[in-house]
Amino acid sequence: MTTDYTQPQQYTPPAAQPPAQKSSGCLKVFLIGCGVLIVLGTAFVAALVFIVFAAIKKSDVYSDALNRVRADQRVVEALGEPITPGFWVAGSMNLDNGKGNADFTFPVSGPKGSARVHAVATTEGQKWEYTELVVTPSNGPPINVLAP
Repeated sequence: MTTDYTQPQQYTPPAAQPPAQKSSGCLKVFLIGCGVLIVLGTAFVAALVFIVFAAIKKSDVYSDALNRVRADQRVVEALGEPITPGFWVAGSMNLDNGKGNADFTFPVSGPKGSARVHAVATTEGQKWEYTELVVTPSNGPPINVLAP
């Protein structure tokens, strides 16, 4: 009787399982695409707001309102000099065939404080006629620039 003797085999642990397969790149592409669209949309809105602000600030009615506010001694007393306009302009301005109207608000500030200017005007030619031009300081009563 013969027996074959075989060498004992060493224990080898099973091979490590490869990590679960990651999702395809579709999710990444989708998220990147959405991010790009959000950034482009935000940039478009910012550019549009900037263009509207620039258009109102370059208008005659805005310049005239700011000059009248700077020339009023009650406003100078409340805010100090120099009076500088802020960036944000809210409101509307329409001009069609020489006729138009404007209704907007913008901030101004000086060394003594800040204020909001509300202007309402109409035109039927070159000159704007104001129905309201009020400066409301942050620490005082409103000042009607149209009233002496």
